[in-house]
Amino acid sequence: MIYKRLNYSILVLVFTFSLSSLFAQDPAAIDAGKTLFKNNCASCHNKNMKDKMTGPALADVQARWGDDKALYDWIRNSQAMIAKGHPRAVEIWNEYKPVVMTSFPSLSDDDINNILAYINCTAAGNCPGVDGGKKIVDLQQPEAKSDNTLLYATLLVILVLLAVILARIISNLNHIAAVREFGADAPPRKTLADTLTSKGMVSFLIFAVILIGGYFTVRNAINLGRQQGYQPTQPIKFSHATHAGVHKIDCNYCHDGARRSKHSVIPAANTCLNCHKAIKVGSQYGTAELTKIYASIGFDPKGDTLIKNYDKKTDKEIEAIYKSWISDSYTKEKGTFDAEGEALVNSQWDGIVAALTDKESGDTKIQGPIEWVRIHNLPDHVYFNHAQHVSVGKVACQSCHGKVEQMEEVKQYSPLSMGWCINCHRETPVKFADNKYYDNYYELYHEQMKNLERSNVTVEDIGGTECQKCHY
Repeated sequence: MIYKRLNYSILVLVFTFSLSSLFAQDPAAIDAGKTLFKNNCASCHNKNMKDKMTGPALADVQARWGDDKALYDWIRNSQAMIAKGHPRAVEIWNEYKPVVMTSFPSLSDDDINNILAYINCTAAGNCPGVDGGKKIVDLQQPEAKSDNTLLYATLLVILVLLAVILARIISNLNHIAAVREFGADAPPRKTLADTLTSKGMVSFLIFAVILIGGYFTVRNAINLGRQQGYQPTQPIKFSHATHAGVHKIDCNYCHDGARRSKHSVIPAANTCLNCHKAIKVGSQYGTAELTKIYASIGFDPKGDTLIKNYDKKTDKEIEAIYKSWISDSYTKEKGTFDAEGEALVNSQWDGIVAALTDKESGDTKIQGPIEWVRIHNLPDHVYFNHAQHVSVGKVACQSCHGKVEQMEEVKQYSPLSMGWCINCHRETPVKFADNKYYDNYYELYHEQMKNLERSNVTVEDIGGTECQKCHY
């Protein structure tokens, strides 16, 4: 029947439309053009579209060419246009040679239209989220993302109901046509159950399950290993809010590797003792957490000295040393040692054992390094150097780690994804002032900015988006 094809076609159309509504990102041409511009054009053309850089300013580029077809051919293969002697192509070549524009043969007309739409709105200063061609970025406040899940789900339900109604109408039309053609011999009218269990419907549902399953599989695979917001419980309650916030201790004092090596390093217990050899009772937890540090390295807070042959001490001997210290501190504070003090001593000792030993792995020895739980972890194939960012780039710790000085327990603030890093390199200006590391770039870019050929220099401009920089 002619209506059977119509039935199936409508179902496919409705499903395709519902998927596009459910899964599409922002369909605006400007957003697509923005991405294409960043990936293909931003390394040579100024992002404000109004100033020259390696290549010419792009504002009003269509008006200056006067021929969209010629402009599209230029973007796809500039050297071919020059070889043909096109006047505008030769004019640009004479001004910017010997710099050769990269060819983009894979860009479709729609791609170029989207890029031009982004160029035009940026030059006019009216792009969404753009102010004068410069994206508004606040590294401390991530953009809030609107959740349209409920809206999409509602639309999907409506479309499914519409599809069912249309299927019933088509089924009735098929039956009417059959009665007219075959009379009493016409097959019986199909019920809703017959329609939903038909071969076409089952095939359609299998197709839908495969498509939706593939979408969520790919999306979850992309997020595999990412742990933004991860905030594990550490063996010792170390308050960054107290140390970095209240007492203003510089991050590089404890994480001293950040300014001189690839790793920021977890501070050794002797770094803690620089202060806590004198400050033995914490402002928040009293002796509970500091005694864990003392017990891990064998520091006797009563005698202000390291315990000799500490690694050979038995658990009972260690217990006696630190229980004595805790009880003395309690007595000094309260003026007496009572049942409450005894309960406190036992509770804190149990906390020391729990923090410094691991019965599941068979580690029952109190002596030894503190096993902090790692929070930030990049894949093995990614190279990241803290010193390059902290000492050379002058990047503030908060840019990647958030306002740690306000955190009681540290969590992973940023996604640390490849896209997040690349976007930062594209938008972060290079800090030339009093920075000897950029002397080789300063003269070139200083002259360009002085001559208004560029408004700023980003990390991308000095090779910050080259693959081998992070994947060696």
